[in-house]
Amino acid sequence: MLTVVQVLGVSSEDETIACFLSGELSSQRFGQDLRSHLAAAGRAGQLLTHPDLSDAGANLARRALLAVTRGYGENRDLFENFPTHITWTWAVLSADEAASVRYLDYSYWVELSGGNRRPTDAAVRIKAGLRAFDVPNEPFVDAAHAVIRGERFPPLILVGERQDNLVCLEGHLRLTAYALAGFPTDIECLIGTVPDVGRWTR
Repeated sequence: MLTVVQVLGVSSEDETIACFLSGELSSQRFGQDLRSHLAAAGRAGQLLTHPDLSDAGANLARRALLAVTRGYGENRDLFENFPTHITWTWAVLSADEAASVRYLDYSYWVELSGGNRRPTDAAVRIKAGLRAFDVPNEPFVDAAHAVIRGERFPPLILVGERQDNLVCLEGHLRLTAYALAGFPTDIECLIGTVPDVGRWTR
């Protein structure tokens, strides 16, 4: 059984939401929509770039932002069938452990990985020039080069029934980049564990 290399400490739902939004802020796919909703709510970018977890109002604002953009707490979109009462932990995964993390069960990631949702298989297919639904692979390659250069990425956010059976919630591009680069370093992540996560991580 795989185990987490090192547990760094406990986290919280508020911190996980803040990390999720911070990760998506730099996303080419989701960043602009997130910034638009942030502006519509009359909030400054500091809400996401420098989150103050001791500020209850700011925590509620981030929760509302994640709800409107991704369906958090509303049982829709990314968070359809997503469990509640999750235990969140900061941890570091080794290369082997990170390689065992599965993609979300979403058509693009299933196609990119050849059906098994493993980032290592996606990396093999990307290197062979295969695309999922004809979407260019350059963002993965560029991010992999950044990994090799030693650039630091936001933590991955992973969820599962156990810490050795995890699905990626946020950070699919980064996870794929690590796989393309051969997982050269241990990876910091937020891990959420909950007994009834099965429907979401199928």
